[in-house]
Amino acid sequence: MPVLKVPATIENLVVVNKFIDKHLPNDCKALQKKVQLVAEELLVNVFMHAYLGSLGEAEIGCKNIFFDNQEYFCLWVNDTGKAFNPFLEAMTPNTSLDVENRPIGGLGIHLIKSVVNHYAYSYTDGINHIELYFKKENVC
Repeated sequence: MPVLKVPATIENLVVVNKFIDKHLPNDCKALQKKVQLVAEELLVNVFMHAYLGSLGEAEIGCKNIFFDNQEYFCLWVNDTGKAFNPFLEAMTPNTSLDVENRPIGGLGIHLIKSVVNHYAYSYTDGINHIELYFKKENVC
């Protein structure tokens, strides 16, 4: 299972995209843009908010997984920042408002939820762990 550790800085999004390109299975190349978009949305939040001004790290990995009689590509992210479940704690954006009238926050997590087939969060031993699942059958 390939794993990448990077300092939690915006500049490392390029490194993460190269990692995804290298480790995305050949039968999932159609997922590339979606996986990169979701990774960027999630990691920008980690890089900007998880460590409250101090420098931390993010660990990114990927794997193929089979559950519920279906194959998935899974991208996962770990960080040791403050405990935060973005799927429950992030604001829910009011997408019916114009951009000028919409409060900032929550749109990236809303996008992630709408692009992936499944998502999971856990916090264990000081580590936030997020898994994002992309169904292979429909897109690969």
